[in-house]
Amino acid sequence: MKNFIIYLTFFSLLLFSCSEKENSNTPNIVIIFMDDMGYGDISNFGAINYKTPNLDKLVNNGMLFTNFYSAQAVCSASRAGLLTGTYPNRIGISGALMPYSNIGIHKNEKTIAEIVKEKGYATAIFGKWHLGHHKKFLPTNHGFDTYLGIPYSNDMWPVDFDGNQIPDTSDWRKKSYPQLPLIQDLEKIKEIRTLEDQSTLTTLYTEKSVEFINKNKNNPFFLYLPHSMPHVPIAVSNKFNGKSKQGLYGDLMMEIDWSVGEIMNALKKNNIDKNTLLVFTTDNGPWLNFGNHAGSTGGLREGKGTSFEGGQRVPTAMMWPNVIPKGKIVNQIASTIDLLPTITHIVNGNLPKHTIDGVNILSLLEGKDDNPRDHFLYYYGNNNLEAVRKDNWKLVLPHKSRSYKGVLPGNDGHPGKYNSIQTGLELYNLRRDPGEEYDVINLYPEIVKEIEKLVEKARRDLGDNLTERKGNNIRSVGTL
Repeated sequence: MKNFIIYLTFFSLLLFSCSEKENSNTPNIVIIFMDDMGYGDISNFGAINYKTPNLDKLVNNGMLFTNFYSAQAVCSASRAGLLTGTYPNRIGISGALMPYSNIGIHKNEKTIAEIVKEKGYATAIFGKWHLGHHKKFLPTNHGFDTYLGIPYSNDMWPVDFDGNQIPDTSDWRKKSYPQLPLIQDLEKIKEIRTLEDQSTLTTLYTEKSVEFINKNKNNPFFLYLPHSMPHVPIAVSNKFNGKSKQGLYGDLMMEIDWSVGEIMNALKKNNIDKNTLLVFTTDNGPWLNFGNHAGSTGGLREGKGTSFEGGQRVPTAMMWPNVIPKGKIVNQIASTIDLLPTITHIVNGNLPKHTIDGVNILSLLEGKDDNPRDHFLYYYGNNNLEAVRKDNWKLVLPHKSRSYKGVLPGNDGHPGKYNSIQTGLELYNLRRDPGEEYDVINLYPEIVKEIEKLVEKARRDLGDNLTERKGNNIRSVGTL
């Protein structure tokens, strides 16, 4: 009897060990992707007049990235970079696709969803897609089992800044934009016509995400939750309206924090939190000319639509208790384009055969103090190379840019105007000057020459605009 108990104990431990080993190669993946949220919009990055306790918990129990970048500082391009691991101009997607665009993600691109699906993962997206609204471009044709959300930005509708339907006149918004559709898989199931309709979206996406987690608790899954907000117009449910001291924007951030808490609670309730990689980040910086309906860059320069730090450096936290050390801060450069190769390595998947630009940052997640992305990053605006970062140095190239400086922002959902600036060749030390206030190009000519080699490398590979793109690895955008 004693030998039988010993044998049974040994056999149980062996099964547990095998199970743990198998689970380590099939963690669940959750990516929460915000829209136009600023570097200073959560408590750990300096938010005031509202609290984000669930995001604080994510950071405290996981990893905080202080030098994490979106693929580009605008909607469609940033999403293309995240899902394909590629600088978006390499695949012909730049800027923000419109409701009248006839392009989208190409069928030959391999998304994170397609990679993990090959490994038996269930896949879902609840939220904003913005990689083409025609059926051939929608998520269920690119690796996702199910989709519920809007196909592009929530301001692309025939509604004025006060939330009123625009009458049948010659107004360009009425002529250019249809009613905002809510799509399930491949079909429109509803029209979102009012701000009250929009106020339900955060809760809707969250509830669908929790349902998906509960349904797939015994299977590996990939959940992509790209929220429609805080991109304007912003709207909140009744449960958070008026709850903050920061007005509607603060109310919304409290609701977003609630959403994160619901996801974390669902993972914990189903006892799968320790074997889930949870990523929280955003597509670009805040749309500053919307004033009190926009977020904060936390002191970084400029915002959405620019290649300055406030446009492309984004608040990011990750948690994976089985792997990520608790409370770790990462100051190395990383980007959304690194998520695809990292996840592919984690699940022992197959990378696409074509060129990707991201690198595997698993060593950073494991707490190792190295630099897997070789110290540099390209900043593209549309198809123009506008800056290159190497280590703590950033060389800004001559280019025209929108600017939020010198003009008053709008308020209460109404936009202010932009300024336009022309940069020169400028060098910034981001360790000492993250606000990019002091051009030190005349002090460090050797640094300029070193980074200019990377500039030429980028131009040979990716080009510098549509007419000069000479690289052998440029791919086609999807067309109708």
